[in-house]
Amino acid sequence: MAEPIEKVSIVVSHGSLEGVYPGLIMANGARMEGIEATLFFTFFGLDAIIDKRMDNLSVATVGNSAMRMPGGMKMPTWLGAIPGMEAFATYMMKKEMEKIDIPPVREFLEMIHDAGGDIYACKATVDMFHLSEKDFCEQMDEIITVGEFYEKSAGAEIIFT
Repeated sequence: MAEPIEKVSIVVSHGSLEGVYPGLIMANGARMEGIEATLFFTFFGLDAIIDKRMDNLSVATVGNSAMRMPGGMKMPTWLGAIPGMEAFATYMMKKEMEKIDIPPVREFLEMIHDAGGDIYACKATVDMFHLSEKDFCEQMDEIITVGEFYEKSAGAEIIFT
């Protein structure tokens, strides 16, 4: 019998809705199962914890080969480039998530943090994008280096979303 997972560290590097939610869902699920959870946001994933951006994440419609139209037909890339398509796809996804009671990003982060999950921002990315602690939501615990992330992740399953 396999050893139970006791700790996960999840790296979120994409800032689109479909890039952020897998990490949030996995971290929340881990906490609900009593598993320690750490979220490490890097590159465009930082948008999920930047206070002024986190409520306006959108669905990537261009270059998303898995994008489907209502009815299940694959959406051609050129269709995603039409003005308003990204906003429409984002609206539809948020509507569907609301139907099954998936909370907005800000609320999800609050739930994870309140349940004891740790939320970190990548120092190299913060420096590269000229950000500071004041740019982030209050649930962000700390800006840390990759080395510090590895230290905090000792013994954890590391998941890259």
